[in-house]
Amino acid sequence: MRSLYPPTRLLLGPGPSMVHPRVSAAMARPIVGHLDPFFLRLLDDVQARLRTVFRTANRMTLPISGTGSAGMETCLANAVEEGEEVVIGVNGVFGTRMCEVARRQGGNVVVVEAPWGEIIDPDDMRRALAQCRKPAIVALVHAETSTGVLQPVEEISAAAREKDALFLLDTVTSLAGCDVEIDSWQVDLCYSGTQKCLSAPPGLSPVTVSERAMAKIGARKSPARSWYLDLGLLGGYFGGERVYHHTAPIAMVYALHEALCLVEEEGLPERFARHERNHLALIAGLSVLGLDAAVAEGSRLPMLNSVRVPEGLDDAALRGALLHRHGIEIGAGLGSLAGKVLRIGLMGESSTPENVRRLVTALCAELSRLGCPADTEEALAECDRVY
Repeated sequence: MRSLYPPTRLLLGPGPSMVHPRVSAAMARPIVGHLDPFFLRLLDDVQARLRTVFRTANRMTLPISGTGSAGMETCLANAVEEGEEVVIGVNGVFGTRMCEVARRQGGNVVVVEAPWGEIIDPDDMRRALAQCRKPAIVALVHAETSTGVLQPVEEISAAAREKDALFLLDTVTSLAGCDVEIDSWQVDLCYSGTQKCLSAPPGLSPVTVSERAMAKIGARKSPARSWYLDLGLLGGYFGGERVYHHTAPIAMVYALHEALCLVEEEGLPERFARHERNHLALIAGLSVLGLDAAVAEGSRLPMLNSVRVPEGLDDAALRGALLHRHGIEIGAGLGSLAGKVLRIGLMGESSTPENVRRLVTALCAELSRLGCPADTEEALAECDRVY
């Protein structure tokens, strides 16, 4: 393969999402050095725009070189010391992943579980905290991509403060798609990803860290276990004296900057409303097809729609047909939900009425092929009632 010609897909899975042509064009602009004055000014602007999207005044707000999992590891590698209690809410794959990362950093992990597809109960978190000697961190996934659950945050954040613990939040799928309020929710450490509702390619992880968390990190008894993700070292480059640490992914920073410009142009309230409206239209249309929401109303993610696979339907065959006949990607269930749910992303550039209608039309055709007759006109009419 001397030159690449990837197929054109409509990305309606759990990520990545579609990329705006302006973002793609930004990546093709001339590369400059990572210490070039132009690039350093651009970094300052990216950091300021990230503060706006995170709704924070945190000085330490920066794009980590790596995907969302690098952001997760940044927060835990810097904030966790050997033997410290780390209380983590687990109701899906990414809560489980946080536990694994925290253990590898030497943390004594306390798991607070809820069934996959349900929220973490704040009372369960309080009971777990009451049994801890001195919890260092309380961690949650705001938008659990593996299940489609949107986790309420404020009560658990308050419970963490009562125990003088730092509060860590995963916003990989929620940032720029629904409300994220870092300062008012008193979030100390937060990470996200570029490939979801920001609609840039995967490759950077926006991270923001409070002064309270930076004080704890600065008082560590031992260095962070990751040199590459050490916030003390990174702080010397991002907003510090511009001390060389590693070569930043220049083109990805261009992409993130353009994506943040698009977010600003649309406006956060308008963007949130768009995601909610398209989510409601999709759920309405799918209900006609016998694809019911897998998460209770009130706890559903507007940008990641988890729907039940009807009894007897081969979900792999359905997803394969959508991909190969219609050029549409949707996601499978993970873990205990494998084969039981479909995960449909309406994130960022992917979240449009046209994409909702295209997916519903394609699903009608393929469900009928698989022996589950579906009325396209009725399903689209349900979508249109929402619009």
